[in-house]
Amino acid sequence: MADLQDELTAPAEAGDLEAARPATADLARPTPTGHVPADTGNTPAAPTPAAPAGHAPADAGNAPAGDAPATPTPAGNAPPAPTPTPPHDLLTRHPVADGYCGLPQVLRTLPWYDLELGETAVEVDLPRLRAGGTGAQLWAPHVAPDAPVATTLEQIDLITNVVAGHPEDLRLSRSVSDTADARAHGRIAVLIGPAPATAAADSLGTLRSLHALGLRALTLSGTSWASDAGLTRFGEEVVREMNRLGMLIDLTGASVATAARVLDVSKAPVALTRSGAHALNHHPDNAPDDLLAALGENGGLCLVPCSADRTGPALRDVADHIDHVRRLAGPEAVGLSGTYDTGEARPEDLTDVAGYPALIAELQDRGWTDADLALLTWGNAQRVLRSTEFVSRAAQHRRGPSTATHEP
Repeated sequence: MADLQDELTAPAEAGDLEAARPATADLARPTPTGHVPADTGNTPAAPTPAAPAGHAPADAGNAPAGDAPATPTPAGNAPPAPTPTPPHDLLTRHPVADGYCGLPQVLRTLPWYDLELGETAVEVDLPRLRAGGTGAQLWAPHVAPDAPVATTLEQIDLITNVVAGHPEDLRLSRSVSDTADARAHGRIAVLIGPAPATAAADSLGTLRSLHALGLRALTLSGTSWASDAGLTRFGEEVVREMNRLGMLIDLTGASVATAARVLDVSKAPVALTRSGAHALNHHPDNAPDDLLAALGENGGLCLVPCSADRTGPALRDVADHIDHVRRLAGPEAVGLSGTYDTGEARPEDLTDVAGYPALIAELQDRGWTDADLALLTWGNAQRVLRSTEFVSRAAQHRRGPSTATHEP
């Protein structure tokens, strides 16, 4: 039976229409008093004054000495290239939806911190989030191997309390509507996830409980049901249950076999929350070209990290990975992932979350248009989240909670 996603149209969420209407600064302004607007196509042209007797009109290339030369016409009558929007202005209109942040684990180890005034012990705080033009961020829970469920619960509790303690700056998001609403009210949306697949402890009931507490993304790797051999039948059922719940599937670090099977089974788009291009840097979490191409064909998203280990030691290296992903997967399949506060080395000029304007400037120098940058920073991530929720609503009409169990 054809999937309901092919038969339904996702309703527009609050705040999701900004790409379809002009920003306030671009709205038409009233005509100044005394100024008559041009009538398109209906106003007769003003007559051309007759040339004085005995004076022939100037012919191109034969103008009499002393006459001003005609203004040259650009080759092909092409209009001049638009001036790029300053990076800070662009990020004000299209903030960064940052795909991965390890702040919760760092905060757990600090005896005291102040995110509001600034905190030198971390790479992410409120002043730098504002300076970098961040509008949404995924906060990843750290999971201890010896107590995966307990540590995941503790991290979700910490994230919830940190966000609640900064109501003027942060807002916990459980849906794309929450994310758009936070942006509309000048808050930074915080989504919980991705957590490692081990957080679910091989239990769909545990997965549903974590989702009820706010977990919105899971990384499918490092388990017996999502391994180098690919997905088991239980692993396939995890994918279907995540589709039903509306959880984002993260393939960072997944084996080629697992990634290929997830792309076959999942009805929702999937993401790589912190992967560069393997062709440029052979980090194990980076994606090969065929996976990037498949991701683009399936409507997925690769969030390129600001990581010296994964992308390179310089800002231009990060830009190279972004260009590579865009070339293979398309402009609608690439986004940004800071991977800040994860203990990884940082590229020059991207040492903390305030560095995004410098990265936008580099991409503008490479010819990126405002429209493509708007997709990179905000639009692509919101589309994937919205599509994931739409698939969830459709799936819940077809099936209830899965009763599948894991058999080692």
